[in-house]
Amino acid sequence: NRFLMNKINKKANSIYTFIKGLCDIFFSLVAIIFFSPLFIIIAVLVKFSSRGHIFYFQKRVGKNKKYFYCIKFRTMHPEAEDILKNILNQDLKLKNEFIKTHKLKNDPRITSFGKFLRKTSLDEIPQFFNVLKGDMSIVGPRPIVKEEIHKYGKNFKKINSLKPGITGLWQVSGRNNLSYSKRVNLDIIYSKDISFIMDLRIIIRTVGVII
Repeated sequence: NRFLMNKINKKANSIYTFIKGLCDIFFSLVAIIFFSPLFIIIAVLVKFSSRGHIFYFQKRVGKNKKYFYCIKFRTMHPEAEDILKNILNQDLKLKNEFIKTHKLKNDPRITSFGKFLRKTSLDEIPQFFNVLKGDMSIVGPRPIVKEEIHKYGKNFKKINSLKPGITGLWQVSGRNNLSYSKRVNLDIIYSKDISFIMDLRIIIRTVGVII
């Protein structure tokens, strides 16, 4: 009975993953068209609020370990890498924080307008192009960098069988306020319990979080 149920669940997940892919294409197109005026406004503000390019491209780990470049509006100063090296060399506490989470709560690299974009998640709007291209899904696990793979341990393969998402359980459950282990656990839960109902709940909660 257990073997049969596992087989049925795998088949159901496979069908839903296919349908989800079609929905991703449709809704990303709708989102790109709908957000196009806001897209243009943000692009202009990013360009004139600080030096540097409008967009930021970062190499992330995609489904089945296929790497892709995640697109975001630039929220950091152009010399962000130099700033990071200097503060990590000078402050051991911040260095430990970055090693544990790959983030800094009070990050000096972020521009004033960038803080607003991050707080409202508007910096992630360009990721709909990643979804349209097939690199990401609207809902999924966190899009991580190569250096984070080992932190997922034996669970990485299961989580990596799904496309990373613009939003997910991690984003609607506290985001940067979560410990790294909690973020990993949320990705594990999502990968095991993926369903239409879960995705719908996450999308609704994401709208609430942004508002």
